[in-house]
Amino acid sequence: MEDLREHLMVAAVDFGTTYSGYSFSMRADWEDNPLKISNPIWRAGSRQFVSEKTPTCLLLNSNREFVAFGFEAENKWIDLLLDNEHKDYYYFERFKMNLHNNKNITSGMMLDDITGTKRLPAFHVFKLSIQYLVNHLLDVLKKRGNLVKHDEVQYVLTVPAIWTDRAKRFMRSCAEGAGIPTNNLILALEPEAASIFCQFLSTEKLKGSDPGFTMTAEGTKFMVVDLGGGTADITVHEKAANGHLKEKHRAIGNDCGGTSIDRRFFKLFEEIIGKTTMDSLKKESPLAYIDLIREFESVKRTVETETKTKVTMTIPVVALETSCQKVHNKNLESLLANSSYSTDIKLAQDKIRINVEVFNKMFKPSVDSVISLMKEIFQDKSLKDVTHLLMVGGFSDCQLMHDAVRQAFPEKKIIIPEEAGLAVLKGAVLFGHDPEYIQSRIMRCSYGVKTNVPWHEQKYDRKHYAVMEGEERCDNIFSLIVGKDESVEAGMLVKKSFFTPFKHQDKMKIMVYVSEETTPGYVDDDTCSLLCKPTITFSDTCEYRRWVDVEFVLGKTEIDLKAHDRNSGKAISAKFDLN
Repeated sequence: MEDLREHLMVAAVDFGTTYSGYSFSMRADWEDNPLKISNPIWRAGSRQFVSEKTPTCLLLNSNREFVAFGFEAENKWIDLLLDNEHKDYYYFERFKMNLHNNKNITSGMMLDDITGTKRLPAFHVFKLSIQYLVNHLLDVLKKRGNLVKHDEVQYVLTVPAIWTDRAKRFMRSCAEGAGIPTNNLILALEPEAASIFCQFLSTEKLKGSDPGFTMTAEGTKFMVVDLGGGTADITVHEKAANGHLKEKHRAIGNDCGGTSIDRRFFKLFEEIIGKTTMDSLKKESPLAYIDLIREFESVKRTVETETKTKVTMTIPVVALETSCQKVHNKNLESLLANSSYSTDIKLAQDKIRINVEVFNKMFKPSVDSVISLMKEIFQDKSLKDVTHLLMVGGFSDCQLMHDAVRQAFPEKKIIIPEEAGLAVLKGAVLFGHDPEYIQSRIMRCSYGVKTNVPWHEQKYDRKHYAVMEGEERCDNIFSLIVGKDESVEAGMLVKKSFFTPFKHQDKMKIMVYVSEETTPGYVDDDTCSLLCKPTITFSDTCEYRRWVDVEFVLGKTEIDLKAHDRNSGKAISAKFDLN
């Protein structure tokens, strides 16, 4: 890969579960003022609502061609529904979580559209979405008179640190399919990007920090709690002597981000008025349905429940009344009065007032899950001296989450940076300018290759016994490349050697496995799974056994490999294949 610092500009794309966006900065500006980072303002149709990100939703026509993305896709989909012209269109929203939930990601995996009746390849959906964001960036630059060429831009794509290598590789392939040159693309792990951004902020911009506190002091340890729309991503960093960061605990997390609470809120509504009524609202009054989503998103982030007994929300009461009458021939007030929430939720004109205990109950599973993850990390005795908790991501604005973290960890200082929702995006730009900023990482799993060794009756399981070319061997051995929880310097190389068993062999596949165990024994153990079969291609063939030295590149945001012919010393083409 070429020197990343030679690019004229860095552009980061944050492809989120609920919202997406991009930021960028010129190399000259970064050298002068690292925080001189630009990002567009997105507008929601004709209304006054503006945002620094746009919804992650995509609209395609009957030919599977791009129509719109973000707020524009949302608004056009609503128009199509209202005019009953939507049947031949494809509309996808919040589809990023498919890469977290699917443990067997392939290039051919499919995605259901919002109706659940039509499917398209996930690659096509992700590719077109990324392509739109990249083209939007280039259009913005052109309008500003900035004629930076596509190949002069270093692109950075953000991904959760807890994602599998398959999910990361899939996102890379989609970005490359969208037109980003391979050598112009790197991946940034979301909590790392946020952590880097906060290194550049003054104490005044780190809400909750003590006067004089700085995150740039050597030896400073802090937990990064990245709470996004889909996932919670938690890790621990330490400031190194050279100004870089060391990861001190592997990233852990799950799908307890902000959208998990959205699901419980709509489940509550379904319990009151019925799923059929909610489906009717979504179909007949889609604008009202989206307004309800946005209102809840706003309330859940900003509401303070310590001093309140009720939480007030504006609802699309006219549209809800129409749907209730159509499905039940009853009004909303009577359905609410006959529900189990009759004493906890009251209707007041165009608002509902929810008992604070009921409101908090919607948050409890997600909040408890985040607290549990944090406690799991603090079980590591080497992290007892971590005194600061850095909370970032869109869901980090939630007051209920702040209160729960303070209660669970009263001795820790909670720090929330200005622009917490943009910390990942802007940090990814900074990472693009200096990808060496993360000095070392903790491996999230063990990596190894399948091999065989001489048989030893007392040492190996009999089911792996095999005879190869007249010699007794133990097959399916997990030959360790690197173990789970090992600290690895970014770019560390681990060499493994392989040979071609056949004459005139023009290709060779290596079977790379991952395991949740620190010292796995066999590749067919329950804790192991096949990650990929990297293909090594030879430009010529030969009669004799050919030895190939393969170097696995570890400790970066993506695993990679290099291969050399041992006899000639020449580099050999080596390509990861996750199919």
